[in-house]
Amino acid sequence: MDVTRKGINFSHRSVLLDECIEGLAIKEDGIYVDGTTGGGGHSYEIAARLKGGRLICLDQDADAIAAASVRLAPFADRIRFVRCNFREVAAACASVGVEHIDGMLLDLGVSSYQLDTAERGFSYQKDAPLDMRMDERNPKSAYEVVNHYSENELKRIIYDYGEERFAPRIAAAIVRAREVSPVRTTGELVALIKSAIPAAAREGGHHPAKRTFQAIRIEVNAELDVIRPAIEAAVDMLNVGGRVAVITFHSLEDRMVKQTFATLAQGCTCPRDLPVCVCGKTPRIRVETRKPILPCRSELEENPRSRSAKLRIATKL
Repeated sequence: MDVTRKGINFSHRSVLLDECIEGLAIKEDGIYVDGTTGGGGHSYEIAARLKGGRLICLDQDADAIAAASVRLAPFADRIRFVRCNFREVAAACASVGVEHIDGMLLDLGVSSYQLDTAERGFSYQKDAPLDMRMDERNPKSAYEVVNHYSENELKRIIYDYGEERFAPRIAAAIVRAREVSPVRTTGELVALIKSAIPAAAREGGHHPAKRTFQAIRIEVNAELDVIRPAIEAAVDMLNVGGRVAVITFHSLEDRMVKQTFATLAQGCTCPRDLPVCVCGKTPRIRVETRKPILPCRSELEENPRSRSAKLRIATKL
C-alpha cells in the first residue's frame, strides 16, 4: 500500500492482516481501537467490516495520521483520529466520547515509511541526522542518547534492548568519538559500530548496526515502557468478550506481552496452603494464543520484514 499526501509517500504492508482481523472477532456495531494506525492497512479492514460501529485510530506520528486519513477516507463516517501514544488510549477514547470498546489492536513494529525515509534517522542503511523519534514532539532524539548518555548507560541499553554482545565495545567507541566531536549522523554511528565489532563477527548474518539501532530507537521512544500500561488500559475498557491483539517484532516485546497476558489471566494468588482464598483475585482475560501466531510462508515471501512478527490475542472475561 502506497499513500501520498503533502509530499509524504507512506509505503506500508500490514503484517498478519488476516490473522488480526480474525482474532479480533469484529462485530458490525462494535467499537474498536487501532492503537498503531500507521498507513491504515489494519484499520481499513476493521472499518470495512463495521455497520453502525466505530473505529478510533491512534498514532503518535503526524505523517501516519495524514496518510491514514487519505487511505481511510471511504470510511470517514465511522472513524476518528487521535494523535497520541497508544498508552493514552483511555484519554483518547474519552476525547471522542467513548468509554468502552470491543477490541484493540497494537502493531508494535516500526513502519516501512519510518525505516525508508532517510531524514527520520531510523535506518542504518541511509545517512541522515540522528533522530529516530516516532513522535517529533518528543524532546529526546537519538542524538541526545548517543551524545549525552554515560558510557554505562549506553552499554546497558545496547545490551538490554539490542541484545548486543559487543555492547561494552560499542559504548566505549561512541564515548571516545564524541570526546573529539559529536556523533551527528546515522552514517557516523554505523561506522563507529563497525569499528567496535571484530571483523569475524561482522561477516554474514544481520547488519552489524542492527541491534544497536534497535536499542537506541527503543530508548528514544520508550517502547517497552508503554506496552504493559497500554494492554492494562485496553483490558479495563474492553466489554466482556472483547479482544486485544498485539503484534510484536522482537523477543523483548513478545516476552512483555506474554507476561502481561499471564498476569491478567491469573486468578487467586494466595499461598497454596491457605484453605480459602483471601486475595479475591479472579482472571480478567482468557489468553487465546498458547503460542504466538506467526506469518505464513506466502506472507514471508511477499514481505520479508514480517519474518520476526508474532501475534498474541486475549479475550476479556
